[in-house]
Amino acid sequence: MIYADNAATTKMSSRAIETMVSLMKETFGNPSSLYTIGQRAKEVLEQARKDVAEVIGADPREILFTSGGSEADNQAIISAAKIGEKKGKKHIISSAFEHHAVLHTLEKLKKEGYEITLLDVHEDGLVRPEELEAAIREDTCLVTIMYANNEIGTIQPIREIGAICRKHGVLFHTDAVQAIAHVPVNVVDDNIDLLSSSAHKFHGPKGVGFLYAKKGVLLSNLIEGGAQERGKRAGTENVPGIAAMAAALKEAAEHLEENSEKLKKRRDQLIAGLREIPHSALNGDETKRLPGNVNFCFEGIEGESLLLLLDDKRISASSGSACTSGSLDPSHVLLAIGRVHDVAHGSLRLSLGEDVTEEQIHEIIQSVKEVVEYLRSFSPIWRDLMAGKKPFIL
Repeated sequence: MIYADNAATTKMSSRAIETMVSLMKETFGNPSSLYTIGQRAKEVLEQARKDVAEVIGADPREILFTSGGSEADNQAIISAAKIGEKKGKKHIISSAFEHHAVLHTLEKLKKEGYEITLLDVHEDGLVRPEELEAAIREDTCLVTIMYANNEIGTIQPIREIGAICRKHGVLFHTDAVQAIAHVPVNVVDDNIDLLSSSAHKFHGPKGVGFLYAKKGVLLSNLIEGGAQERGKRAGTENVPGIAAMAAALKEAAEHLEENSEKLKKRRDQLIAGLREIPHSALNGDETKRLPGNVNFCFEGIEGESLLLLLDDKRISASSGSACTSGSLDPSHVLLAIGRVHDVAHGSLRLSLGEDVTEEQIHEIIQSVKEVVEYLRSFSPIWRDLMAGKKPFIL
């Protein structure tokens, strides 16, 4: 099997598994308890906080553990909105191709009287800093722009965006779920006030994540109850999962440069091979993208059939975000960069892991070529295109 859907989830690393299992067996105490086994769990918890903070250039006190990226996104955005409301500011800027954890939270706030501006991301899948700055108003309380897109992998000019937000005194949040451990991230250098991440995107366990909140940013509670996480996130901490996340993150950070170079090489080989398919197009900027992300549209086919036939060839891929895989609607990300509905339906996302080989890249290319040719052979849309009844778009 060739697993090429690492943007959906990654396989847990051996180090993360060993850390998690060891703690479940030996350090099972409640970190809020005063006796020895509880305090041992507390020590593990705080060491994990230090390890996570070190990787992103934060202070350990600025790290809050969550159930994943979606919870972190919700808490960051709602907190910033409430801070702004107290100052009479209820305008938020984001982009049209954010993850639904962000967009749906913004929709909720819109119903509560906040005004939302969604910036265009253009054909290359990138936000323009000058357009962002032009959209900032006196009542803008938050800018939330994802670090790297979860579908097309484009990396946004985060440092520049953060600097603009600093200049105008506006809080800046970034959903860095796809970026952390895949590209260098430093919250100080990047001028970030709030950042969301999820362990299962970098070989940690599912159901664990973290929120970075810069000192001085007052968080609103999503979950009420106990005084865990400095009173900002009630519920007994998942110590084995959190420690496994920290172990996976440290391991990924140690090998980030070498893994990135290898993946870029494989990614570019894959892009070159898929471009040989007639009437296909890469989605998003070719170089300002995650090292392992390749996203293509193929005219005249339907993405779901493409995925099922690739699965028959033991290749795991996706047509977009795993969070919306049950939807029949075309990707909002692809529509945001200007793909028309018919073309957006024929999309394929291949997100590579660090262990992918050159032979596997060749196998993916050959398999996609065969499947696309097969699907087009009985597609009425393709027949109309070939007969000249409809114009080609790609």
